[in-house]
Amino acid sequence: MKKFIFILFGVVLFVAAIVVLLTVDFNRAGKDNVYIQVDEPASTEEDKLDTGEIATTYWYEQPAYTEDGDEIEVTFSAQKDLRQGAYLMLYVDDDNEVSSYDEVSEEELPAAVEEAL
Repeated sequence: MKKFIFILFGVVLFVAAIVVLLTVDFNRAGKDNVYIQVDEPASTEEDKLDTGEIATTYWYEQPAYTEDGDEIEVTFSAQKDLRQGAYLMLYVDDDNEVSSYDEVSEEELPAAVEEAL
């Protein structure tokens, strides 16, 4: 009986680990949020893929604002030319490195950020 309970516990633990790995976005977990209004890219970089296609990376360097309205400088890349004037919520770590972003509406901006932008 103890062997059965031990195996059942192991299976439940394994399934729980798989569910966590499939549902948690580690690029966003535990990150701080800052906000920007997209400007023109600072630079672009083109790479030729093995298939012969050209992949363009757009680099953005601009000020971002914390929820309190404090300004920080961020540099991040995107695989497409982002819509100028769009508002983005960036996910940054302690070194202000951007790991992901989401587009947000103006109504979703914190009041201090809206005032700073």
